[in-house]
Amino acid sequence: MMKKIRTLMIALALFIGATTAVTAQVKIAHIDVQKLLEEMPERKSVEAQLKKLEQSYTNDIQAAIKELQARAEKYQKEIAALTEAQLKARETEFLKKQEELQKMEENIRQSQQTAAQSLQKKQQELVEPLLKKVKTAIENVAKEKGLQYVLDSSTGSSVIVATGEDLYSVVKKKLGF
Repeated sequence: MMKKIRTLMIALALFIGATTAVTAQVKIAHIDVQKLLEEMPERKSVEAQLKKLEQSYTNDIQAAIKELQARAEKYQKEIAALTEAQLKARETEFLKKQEELQKMEENIRQSQQTAAQSLQKKQQELVEPLLKKVKTAIENVAKEKGLQYVLDSSTGSSVIVATGEDLYSVVKKKLGF
């Protein structure tokens, strides 16, 4: 019984020692990917394109809102100028106009949603090449330095303590800015 416990203890010590030796060889570094993306020169071009597209959508929606407001004012003035008997006589005509205004309002809301979705899709489309470029540069630096893991230390990422090697300046230099 003692011999089995002793054998078990020796095996456990060897296992822990081997695990520690393997773990000690793992090289880990970190980088703030978000900060790197924000400082990339290409980012300004992406932001300018997105701002231009957003302004275009905003102008279209504002024009539709102005048209809706103008029609609503015209409708209100028309109703205010009529007598009770005239209103009753033209009731179906005014109901159609109300429906038309409601439909315009719904179309504006739909346009706003479509514009937001389109803008988000365009942003993803424009940022994806930047992310790929950053990832490639990080992979190359990691390979050059013999790193097995590179953690993202951006705010909100799962890295709690980042005291290892910071690859930010090396990757930034690799990207040429």
